[in-house]
Amino acid sequence: QVQLVESGGGSVQAGGSLRLSCATSTYMFGSYCMGWFRQAPGKEREGVARIYSGGQVYADSVKGRFTISQDDAKNTVYLQMDNVKPEDTGVYYCAADRVCSPVGNYTYWGVGTQVTV
Repeated sequence: QVQLVESGGGSVQAGGSLRLSCATSTYMFGSYCMGWFRQAPGKEREGVARIYSGGQVYADSVKGRFTISQDDAKNTVYLQMDNVKPEDTGVYYCAADRVCSPVGNYTYWGVGTQVTV
């Protein structure tokens, strides 16, 4: 069974940096799209970034500040968050699916990690 485990969340001051990690229970990067989503209080979940064999895609709100990457040897996807803003606050989720969709209908999900700016 596929498991995704996020870590690295916490509190950070505006303008600071944070790196989120998503460890997968099996190697997925060759055939799955890996995405990061977030949900702020009272708001709908939104896509932040996703990575697949063809490259990376970012939401306009984080473009130039966040970087998604993967380490095949560690079965881990990262989200480097730089120059964070208060509006980046929320629960961040890692997700995986064979289809690289910008919306949240992914097959596998982690439990989320809280980021507070």
